[in-house]
Amino acid sequence: MRSVVRLTASATSALPRWLLLAICIVYASFGLFGRDPWKNEDAAGFGVMWTMANGDAKDWLLPNLVGKALTADGPLMYWLGAISIRLLRPWVDASNASRVVTGLLFCVACAFVWYTTYLLGRRDEAQPFKYAFGGEPEPRDYGRTLADGALLILLACFGLAERGHETTPQLAQFAGTAMLVYGLVRSIDKPVQGALIWGAAIGVVGLSSSPVLVFALLICTLAMTIIVREVRPLPLLIMGLPVAVVLIAAWVLPTLHFYPEDGEWWLRQWWRNSFHTFTGPPTEVLGYAMKNLPLFTWPAWPLAIWTLVSWGGQRRSPHVAVPMSVIGPLLILVVLQARETNRLFMLLLPPLSVLATFALPTLKRGAINAIDWFAMLSFTILSTFVWLVWTAGMFGFPAPLARNLARLAPGFSPQFKILSFVCAVAVTVCWFLLARWRLARHPKVLWRSVVLSSAGTTLMWVLLMTLWLPVVNYSRTYRDVALQIAAHLPHDYTCISPARLGDAQIATFAYFGDMHFSFDEDCDVILRQDRADYGDPPSMSAFVWKLVWEGRRVADRDERFRLYVRIERPVPPVKKARPKTLRQP
Repeated sequence: MRSVVRLTASATSALPRWLLLAICIVYASFGLFGRDPWKNEDAAGFGVMWTMANGDAKDWLLPNLVGKALTADGPLMYWLGAISIRLLRPWVDASNASRVVTGLLFCVACAFVWYTTYLLGRRDEAQPFKYAFGGEPEPRDYGRTLADGALLILLACFGLAERGHETTPQLAQFAGTAMLVYGLVRSIDKPVQGALIWGAAIGVVGLSSSPVLVFALLICTLAMTIIVREVRPLPLLIMGLPVAVVLIAAWVLPTLHFYPEDGEWWLRQWWRNSFHTFTGPPTEVLGYAMKNLPLFTWPAWPLAIWTLVSWGGQRRSPHVAVPMSVIGPLLILVVLQARETNRLFMLLLPPLSVLATFALPTLKRGAINAIDWFAMLSFTILSTFVWLVWTAGMFGFPAPLARNLARLAPGFSPQFKILSFVCAVAVTVCWFLLARWRLARHPKVLWRSVVLSSAGTTLMWVLLMTLWLPVVNYSRTYRDVALQIAAHLPHDYTCISPARLGDAQIATFAYFGDMHFSFDEDCDVILRQDRADYGDPPSMSAFVWKLVWEGRRVADRDERFRLYVRIERPVPPVKKARPKTLRQP
């Protein structure tokens, strides 16, 4: 089949390895340390890791948040975070130690994306047109250049920044998805090795997610082997599938053996919740996905669509069909979600980036220039805004921005941090040098159309995690509230009964305030979250509930917390009857 790509060898100059590695490390490391667990999923995931690290074998086999069972995802990510907490406990606090695993998994996923694209780019069906007198790139150089482009596209995706730095099971699922695509591609040349990697990836996804996601990826990737003859199904079934079963069974069987009742209940809930999560496409969920998914996956999705268009005659080739076999089931699950969430969006990025990179050799000069100018203008404007807001917080100028910042984060007092300032200045200078190089040199390499996009997202993330990190942390942590609550707790209390508290609040209150929660006992303290005035808890004949503290996070006007302590009613003394005196007749 005739190739759709026409390139010369000069277009396949690869990025220096040290530069590509430095970009990944900078992107992955900023935002991991020097902050508290943030509200919602980041804090909840850390809470389970912290519970495991300080718990017993039951806590490790049955993930829970200080006694509250969390059955949405498997335990793998929690295991890794808890191990990191234990290993680094003498030197690093638990919240920062848990995020070391996040950074490592992020880099592992990047490596799988790079090597997957490299293997696909070397294949004959993806090669450029061969000229009569030579001059086309060598397959090895062409594959390396495409792999560089895939990694840059992955780092350029808008939604990866925050999600890629949280302590959630999605990081293990993200790495498992990238590993799965790599295993399928590796099985073309090395069937045994690729099948084992594919099976291990299915096991990783199963241990960190839910049965529905595992079944969807398993069925669709096996069905892909019917279309793509290069991927043979027999090694996947004979060698890969048993590896996946063994990995998942290594958790399920000990759980049922050592804790038959609790383990059976937990696994049953895990199974049921998995199917209840995908009950159909409500109108709100579909609208949420259509509005947020394009922004989350930009710029990978338009490039992926152009790959399907430009390589229309080779849609059954591995470099198109293999990524699509993973993108397809994930898109179906995104539409079938029962509530509005972007939990699955992140899993689309590895296969999307691999597919999108094959659009780079076919892009016209006008499209390349449009992508470059959009990235240059948008990220320059956004970075300028970040610097202006930081200046307003530090010096009160411009005044309108200073007033808006004070209204959004009341009580926040900015402090100048020399290391953060130096890092922000350095990354800003690098951005302008890169933009100047791009405009002055007009390079012909394949990755030129995405280098500014990936550098721009890296620029914005580093600026946010240096200049804005104090105010973002101030707005998204429960540390101050936890310390206030702990100061008003009786020193001899038995346990705290939470009412309408979210998982993130329970996790951070237990961690920062050293609070003991109970979900099945009669506690002598109640901690409630009230968005409306529900009134005081009902008193009984033997005791009353006394309100001892009421407050909220300064940066959140909707939440309000109330702390009640049980006060025993005094028992009235029993009046003794006076003896009756006999009257004298």
